Amino acid sequence: MSNILVTGAAGFIGMHTSRALLDRGDTVVGLDNLNDYYSVQLKKDRLGLLSPNPNFTFAEAALEDRDAMSRIFTEHHFDSVIHLAAQAGVRYSLENPHAYVDSNLVGFINVLEECRRQKTGHLVYASSSSVYGTNPGIPFRVSDRVDHPVSLYAATKKSNELMAHCYSHLFGIPVTGLRFFTVYGPWGRPDMAMWLFTEAITNGRPINVFNHGKMQRDFTFVDDIVEGVVRISDHVPESASDNATSAPCRVYNIGNNQPVELMRLISCIEECLGIEAEKIMLPMQPGDVPATFADVDALQEAVGFRPSTPIETGVRRFIDWYREYHDA
Repeated sequence: MSNILVTGAAGFIGMHTSRALLDRGDTVVGLDNLNDYYSVQLKKDRLGLLSPNPNFTFAEAALEDRDAMSRIFTEHHFDSVIHLAAQAGVRYSLENPHAYVDSNLVGFINVLEECRRQKTGHLVYASSSSVYGTNPGIPFRVSDRVDHPVSLYAATKKSNELMAHCYSHLFGIPVTGLRFFTVYGPWGRPDMAMWLFTEAITNGRPINVFNHGKMQRDFTFVDDIVEGVVRISDHVPESASDNATSAPCRVYNIGNNQPVELMRLISCIEECLGIEAEKIMLPMQPGDVPATFADVDALQEAVGFRPSTPIETGVRRFIDWYREYHDA
């Protein structure tokens, strides 16, 4: 049994990850600031699934609060940290850039500093497929250059990877970054396409279809993401001279490695709801990319796992949850 800090525990991936760790007997301290980027009630409802477990402790604090972070790390002496908290959303980064600097940069350096100070056994942190930008190579490989982000959100995630490598190199902290590809599923975020489309169609409103539907995403079901996160957390990297870096620092993609056309996603939602959507075709939004596609060979080689949930299965499970949650 390990004592693990999960940041962003009231978030979508954070709640599911915390529950998986608790189910196998770990002790989890879940940190979240419960900000109002989206429904605080949804976050509290997620926490309601975790709080009854005696091995779960909730700590309400902001990543950028250095004193609070120091106090939490000092009180609990974590064996490992799974850092999932961040200011999310590509489009919102155009409206409120300071939120991304505070949470994703200042907050991340506070996590790194506490891991260094407490000599934490392994830090796993969430990066993003957005770091690939408009990389022309398909599928995206972790060995690809990622020097041209097209959103501030992506730039902060690339910065996290650089910061993590620096701390791993200087202080020997085992660190693993995970580039998530379009995560969806029950208890998902209301600002993401799966929820937005489902809500609009259910309520008879039109949906916005960007780039006239000519987009592909490597939609990855949340259970697959969690399986990858937990396996990677148990797989502590070591220094090795035959890698690109000698530091105990790695980066992996976690994606379904099966890109889905946007129009196919919409068709799946329509079929599950039994309602045809009214579609408003729009141009590409700033900061967006036309396609994502994860190469997960490195993940499979490291921990023997690759995501595989079909989009039809995942959409059905999301909509079943959505209807239950909203008593629809």
